[in-house]
Amino acid sequence: MGRFYLPTRCCSGVFRPFRARWSPNADLQLQPLPKPKEADETDASSPVVEEEPDILIIRDIDPCIDENGSFHHTSRYELMQREFFSQLVVRRGQSFQLDITLNRPYDEKRDGISFIFFVDGEDKLSHGNGSLVGVPLLKERHQSLSWNVVLDKVNGNVITIQVTTSPDAIVGKWNLEVDTRIIDGGAYSYSWETGIYMLFNPWCVDDQVYLKSSDWREEAVLNDVGLIWRGTYNRIRPVIWKYEQFERDILECSLYLMSVVGKINLRQRSDPVMTARALAAAVNSPDDYGAVMGNWSTDQSGGTPPTKWVGSKEILQQYYKKKKPVKYGQCWVFSGVLTTVCRALGIPTRTVTNYSSAHDTQNSLTVDYFMDDDGSLMEEMASDSVWNFHVWNEVWMDRPDLGSHYGGWQAIDSTPQELSDNQYKCGPASVIAVKQGEILRPYDNTFLFAEVNADKIYWKYSGPTQPLKLLGKDTYGIGKLIITKAPGIFDSEDITYTYKYAESTEEERSTMLKALRQSENLFSRYYLNEEFNDIHFDFKLLDDIKIGQPFNVILSMKNKHKTKEYKVGARIKVDVVTYTGKVGESVKNEKFNVTVKPNSTHDIKLEVTYDDYGKRLIDQCSFNIVCLANVEDTNFEYFAQDDFRIRKPDIKIKLRGTPTELTEITGDISVENPLPLYLKKGVFTIHAPGIEDKLKVYAKDSVPPGGSAKAEFKFTPSRTGRFTIAAKFVCKQMDDVDGYLVIMVQPKKDSDNNETSNSLS
Repeated sequence: MGRFYLPTRCCSGVFRPFRARWSPNADLQLQPLPKPKEADETDASSPVVEEEPDILIIRDIDPCIDENGSFHHTSRYELMQREFFSQLVVRRGQSFQLDITLNRPYDEKRDGISFIFFVDGEDKLSHGNGSLVGVPLLKERHQSLSWNVVLDKVNGNVITIQVTTSPDAIVGKWNLEVDTRIIDGGAYSYSWETGIYMLFNPWCVDDQVYLKSSDWREEAVLNDVGLIWRGTYNRIRPVIWKYEQFERDILECSLYLMSVVGKINLRQRSDPVMTARALAAAVNSPDDYGAVMGNWSTDQSGGTPPTKWVGSKEILQQYYKKKKPVKYGQCWVFSGVLTTVCRALGIPTRTVTNYSSAHDTQNSLTVDYFMDDDGSLMEEMASDSVWNFHVWNEVWMDRPDLGSHYGGWQAIDSTPQELSDNQYKCGPASVIAVKQGEILRPYDNTFLFAEVNADKIYWKYSGPTQPLKLLGKDTYGIGKLIITKAPGIFDSEDITYTYKYAESTEEERSTMLKALRQSENLFSRYYLNEEFNDIHFDFKLLDDIKIGQPFNVILSMKNKHKTKEYKVGARIKVDVVTYTGKVGESVKNEKFNVTVKPNSTHDIKLEVTYDDYGKRLIDQCSFNIVCLANVEDTNFEYFAQDDFRIRKPDIKIKLRGTPTELTEITGDISVENPLPLYLKKGVFTIHAPGIEDKLKVYAKDSVPPGGSAKAEFKFTPSRTGRFTIAAKFVCKQMDDVDGYLVIMVQPKKDSDNNETSNSLS
């Protein structure tokens, strides 16, 4: 849309006078306004009037979608791919091209052109906060200017310009007006209807999020599908997660979460530290009506259970449409959504799983368990917990607020656990600072340090008038394994070393003591367990048990004394447990009294069958195993605790032929029944290229023990490239079963098959 000015002089490049409205199809009907030279010839009967100045008029601006999309790595955004009303998505700190069609050739000696950029939807625009920028058209770039618009070439009535934005420009949607004037003559303004979406730029060395590694840029910014690990440290379980940060409404929703829900001011929207911190709060919903509502209860009616989500797109599209929190999420859902939002805005982000993750509610850097005489956890006294796994995010950026040494990966967490600045959010915490025990540095380093490095402390509670007895410490039980998806491959990368020194090393213990000295919350009223070395206890759990199979818990006792026998009383308890460490129903609880002969080994075995645990399973099929043993005639008590998870089968997907663009293909999908009973009314939910939402297909017939639930499905890929087929299976007898297949969709003329099958364990 264009607007004429009355003749005026302008010094600043921002034109203030009243602007009459003009449109390219109707400009000649506005009689009071000056006419360009090429207007229709004046009627001979009309009175002779003085010729108006030949004002430079903008007919059209071409956003050069293909060129800019390739150069800025933004061509996959749905906004850039629209057939009509496409928008320009670019990254700050580097140039983008615009082709401007004029009503006549540009004359640099008499024409002045100024470009006015301003943040969309803001009332208080100003040069001071960076939301309003005026730039003249220049012959060459001026290093002293943070924004530059340079004339690149002239081709008749078309000029090509290169716009270079500041590497610390505000991230968001920008608008553009172009003002033209003739020296000592009239002026004209053109409002471009195409929006300019400005993103953070990991490719720009001057951007705070610059990431040198091309592999990690490809993975942490551009990859739209990944793996998130659940399970336990000794039975890790990857599940597919489709980030889909380039899909419809995702970028717009991400900007809404940043600016409206996150409530950060304009200047802070240029700062990735404050942006990431705001997004960590905006993705959850307890205090700001954010994107996802958490639910860790067994009642998940009225929403989608967290285990049924396979990606962020459906969640964010639903949220953006209704502006109401989507039900429901748990830690991996919050993390998956936060990864999508950050990647959409251009912040390098990866999803991280910490196994045996501490939730320290008292900032004591310890997780304290209080046991009664039977070895049962006294939950009324326990506010701390250890999650089998917890999923958060890392974002890559410099930390000028801390110093250059603390840049790199920063941990952020949107799972609502503890308040930070009166909101449920966590981070960004410098991973380097966490490893060094710098717990007082912003933001929330104390909480992050405890999550990966706290000590587990077991106390014997015998009543309010008795001192606590320290049964034992576990200095290795927290942060057993920290992993993320490796760049470029569907496999994990161990990043434990980035958060902590190796267990049992001098550096690890000194770092812990350094952190403890900064903490004011320490237990002191206790007495130590008696030193006793005659009997060595070993607590064993057999690994790799599939659901439906029995498993054994073994306590092995070796009497090292050559002549003395010992009587030992032991209790072994098996309880179901949520992945957040909340103990549920008891599965089995048995007490043993044995005599361990001199210089011999005695094993106690507790067998747990499917009949014992099948109807009690909750959450992630995990168990809390506890053993409390005491040696008679001594004051020694042995205590051990561990987590154990049985695994579920993997969904298998096989295609009947080579996936080809615009060609329907059939796939076969199946899953084994490992249970000693029939599976009934099984349903597969499938996400595949060309399927807009999701496809539900029903398994054929009831499935006997040892058999397989089977179905077939069809889909038509719309374009070539790498895609992921993701599937879920659920029935009354077994749910939360996953599988995926990575495929390469070929052009129509290419019949080569290039697919990679992956299974989840």
